[in-house]
Amino acid sequence: MADDPLFWLMSLSVLIVLGILMWGMGSFGKGGEYNRKHANKIMRWRIGAQLVAVVMILIFVYLRGEGS
Repeated sequence: MADDPLFWLMSLSVLIVLGILMWGMGSFGKGGEYNRKHANKIMRWRIGAQLVAVVMILIFVYLRGEGS
């Protein structure tokens, strides 16, 4: 599985979601003007990245499950 490029793309998309989630949680925890100004934008970025990650996971499972 480690030599599969689709696996690495899927993993990268999940890590990007994690990064955006941590960024959003950090700005929420810090509060202030930055959070008020950017909270909704960060949430939209996370939801879009999650959509891509879920689609990547489904594609990976579908393509790698055909041989079984």
